[in-house]
Amino acid sequence: MKDALMGGMISALTGKVGNEVIVFLISMVPILELRGGLLAAGPALLDVPMWRAIPICVVGNLLPIPFILLLITKIFDWMKGTKKLKPVVEKLEKKAMSKSANIEKYEFWGLVIFVGIPLPGTGAWTGALIAALLGIRFRKAFPAIVLGVCLAAFIMTILSYSILGTIFA
Repeated sequence: MKDALMGGMISALTGKVGNEVIVFLISMVPILELRGGLLAAGPALLDVPMWRAIPICVVGNLLPIPFILLLITKIFDWMKGTKKLKPVVEKLEKKAMSKSANIEKYEFWGLVIFVGIPLPGTGAWTGALIAALLGIRFRKAFPAIVLGVCLAAFIMTILSYSILGTIFA
């Protein structure tokens, strides 16, 4: 699914906007986030220089996070008031909270690791959702997510530009 989503975005946008814009947009999308952005930016796909790709992906991934941290519980409460959206919200909350144990236990550092280690179902979007649902204050959650995104950027840069870059270059 991730490959299809990323490939579809690249196909739809190539030639219409610059590669940097494609990487930025991929980094903003839930599921793909910075991880997808750096994979797309690497030499195997869009060949955006590493020094340019890293800040683009970090900013793109972090841009939606304050809105999620500050507004998602209010939006979810409103959505739960509707018959059709209530099951969707409950499913999202259940899925997010099923991954919340270490964040709840270790808060700041749990959130950093959750966001930073590139495993399926982790990342800034899910970390922000869990932090908001757990009631972790913005001033604690946002810096943890920023550090996690920087950790993910470090790991994914090595993957995208070193390992995969040498294989596909």
